[in-house]
Amino acid sequence: MVREKHDGNPTRRRYDRVAFLYDFMELPMERALFAPWRAKLLNGIVGTQALEAGVGTGKNLPYYPRQMKITAIDLSFRMLKRARRRASGLGSDIDLQQMDVQQLAFPDHVFDTAFATFVFCSVPDPVQGLQEIRRVCKKGGKLLLLEHMRPGNLLLGLLFDLLNPFVVRMTGANINRRTRDNIRKAGWRVSVEKRIFSDIVWWIEAEA
Repeated sequence: MVREKHDGNPTRRRYDRVAFLYDFMELPMERALFAPWRAKLLNGIVGTQALEAGVGTGKNLPYYPRQMKITAIDLSFRMLKRARRRASGLGSDIDLQQMDVQQLAFPDHVFDTAFATFVFCSVPDPVQGLQEIRRVCKKGGKLLLLEHMRPGNLLLGLLFDLLNPFVVRMTGANINRRTRDNIRKAGWRVSVEKRIFSDIVWWIEAEA
């Protein structure tokens, strides 16, 4: 059951506001690049219980393994409404909950796998969010991420830094996050780092 939460959270308000346009805004990149990688990433889910952090409108739902219990959370109620409609159309029984990844309402060591796609660009405190996911994962649990982040090239990185305040205002996503560093700061042991698009979009696997 998805229950709406009202507060002054600017990230929540921003994604509630753009929910109706979100899939349309991302359609070109989704078709050209991201959709196949979503399918490949989710093939790596292991165990019997998994958590998707930042389900958004439910773009990953078609790739969920059917034999597994998956809980999917998102900060935005309106994004979750779209995810619930998508799940219904697919005949999927998914536990969808409105929740902040920085303050997960789950006990310790519940999930075998946690995954997220293009989420930690918009979490206000990404290290805290990644620490929370690690807390709710079992010892040795798996983390799967597709993320875009600040390029390593000096000039391009500086350009992303300059553009970031405008992009955040328009879309809510930070384009200069150092997510690979943040994963390690949160205590995860990184096992796979693979470039998907230049050195901006990465596939990452880690263990709790």
